[in-house]
Amino acid sequence: MKLHIDKDRLARELDQLASISDAPAPVVTRVVFTEADLRARAFLKGLCSEAGLQIREDAVGNTFVRWVGIEPKLPAVGTGSHIDAIPNAGRFDGTVGVLGGLEAIRALARAGFQPRRSIELVIFTAEEPTRFGVGCLGSRLLSGALDASAGGRLKDREGKTLDDVRLAANFSGSLDHIRLPDKYYHAFVELHIEQGPILEQEHIDLGIVTAIAAPAGMRFWIEGEGGHAGAVPMADRQDAFLAAAEIALCIESAAKASGGSDTVATTGVCDVFPGAMNSIPSQVRMEADVRDIDLARRDRVLDKIMAAAEQVAARRRVSVTTEVLNADPPGRCDPMVITALTCACEAHRASSKRMISRAYHDSLFMSLIAPAAMLFIPCRGGVSHRPDEYASPEAIARGTLVLAEALASLSG
Repeated sequence: MKLHIDKDRLARELDQLASISDAPAPVVTRVVFTEADLRARAFLKGLCSEAGLQIREDAVGNTFVRWVGIEPKLPAVGTGSHIDAIPNAGRFDGTVGVLGGLEAIRALARAGFQPRRSIELVIFTAEEPTRFGVGCLGSRLLSGALDASAGGRLKDREGKTLDDVRLAANFSGSLDHIRLPDKYYHAFVELHIEQGPILEQEHIDLGIVTAIAAPAGMRFWIEGEGGHAGAVPMADRQDAFLAAAEIALCIESAAKASGGSDTVATTGVCDVFPGAMNSIPSQVRMEADVRDIDLARRDRVLDKIMAAAEQVAARRRVSVTTEVLNADPPGRCDPMVITALTCACEAHRASSKRMISRAYHDSLFMSLIAPAAMLFIPCRGGVSHRPDEYASPEAIARGTLVLAEALASLSG
């Protein structure tokens, strides 16, 4: 079978998708269920319809695009990723796995391949935690890691629930029916940019992911006492922001002292009230991300952070409420899928490296219900979640070619 990836078409489609944004180029901002997100979904469904593929959507907007195989009752082979983008993001995070997955299917069809098992492209809803504070929303629901109560429980900053916004976007039906049946997928492969510098630094074509780090999200509500910035003596202050700042430093210290280089922690949200230069902050909402490939070590870091927050609260005479938003187990990639990717790299003379993913992805949750693995392509400087995020057309095409080969192997 002679496979050919239409590199120019794929690059053009990535550019077209990037132009659908709530911010001017080169910035990409596509928050789930916004007008830009819905336009992007329509664009992709149009491409999939042109390719003659079957399309269905579930109640939270996960989109399934199927190339029906010779034996359609067999568990399918899945691939895909996400198209939502955090504010001030780039154009390749997630989208390479969606449009690359589509082009892999088109390349196999052009080559005359007939899959025994159906091949299904999945566009996951809300991989990014931007709107509801929980990442991988769609794949969590698909895998059963999140239940239907999320519809009324998860809220955005405006107080709108997940059910409110999905229904407004015309995704109706019960969340109870989203979880996929057992053995729905025979295997799942996600193509993605590395979002790190290793492949580029080591001049390696592709990364084959063997494990995905376990993420945990934390939220802190800090309440102190406001007052006039000039009138309240320093000794009498109960400054909520300074307590939050100290907790943020404790988060960093706990990660650095974990004993493992794979432990990382980031304080990415800090909302200060009332937010005036001449007013002592009385309330702070802060969110942090802690992750590791080692579950026990990650959880020890969480315990240290919560203990430190209590100590800061007592010392600074403020109230601190800590909430763990999610604390997921690490994902172990499946040997069968890893072998298929390794053989596909060898077939196309692409150098490869087995590696872990410190970033988490929808494949983490797909690994709970199917044999899964990931394929990384290098990105310039390891930069991601920024407008200057970049992966070359050649790297994207190479990754798509190897993905297509692996899909053929797994579906045959």
